[in-house]
Amino acid sequence: MTSPHRTPPASSYGPLCGAFYDADKPVAPDAEIAWYDAHLPRAAGSVLELMCGSGRLLAPLVARGHHLHGVDSSAAMLARCEQRLAAAGTRATLFRQDVAELNLPFRYAAAYIAAGSFQLLVDLRAAQHSLERIRAHLVPPGRLLMELFVPAEAAHPPGGPVVEVRAVTLADGARITLRSELDVDAEGRVMTWRNRYERREGILIVAREDERLAVTWHDHESITTMLEAAGFVDVEIGAAPGAAALDEARWTVTARIPAP
Repeated sequence: MTSPHRTPPASSYGPLCGAFYDADKPVAPDAEIAWYDAHLPRAAGSVLELMCGSGRLLAPLVARGHHLHGVDSSAAMLARCEQRLAAAGTRATLFRQDVAELNLPFRYAAAYIAAGSFQLLVDLRAAQHSLERIRAHLVPPGRLLMELFVPAEAAHPPGGPVVEVRAVTLADGARITLRSELDVDAEGRVMTWRNRYERREGILIVAREDERLAVTWHDHESITTMLEAAGFVDVEIGAAPGAAALDEARWTVTARIPAP
């Protein structure tokens, strides 16, 4: 039995975070794009990408002919998503909303949450409510697709905080350094990062951004129970696109709304 999840302060996903993220992971892997391309309906209606971030997956799927909308809580990430779409000569409707309070003027044939982003909803009540809000935005065939993972740290928690420093170089020559400090609560199923981003131009630090980011994880049984409680049926667990990191478990879960 796990302990109750705590609700950490929300990560800002600000401009420096977005710039670092896009420089570090500029495009989604081919296997990930191909998996969603094959599993998302094309002719049944629009599809919603929840927690779409900077559009690393949304943009290439739009380029492949999918009619997508995107939603994210970060203004900075959505601005980068718009830039990515414009650079590719494509367009998509984007909304700034928290998925746990989802209230959009459209209904969708399918929705998806990629790359384990659902696990940013550490509070179980918020996670459950988000599934209910997603369910309310779906119409037949009404499929939901998610990627989930259990980190290696779940089985091998470090004895203390883990500090990592990474850096990326931007197109204009500036560098963004990320210093992260990770704490793992394996019993409570929560990993928390305290991150500091610094933009350097030469030797000068010209911008700084701090954030606190947390993720949780679920097993097959618990996520199935959550989806069924939100009104989904035919929950299936499958293989995730691409390879998992060492000692990390990744999988996909698909479900649908019941027939009217």
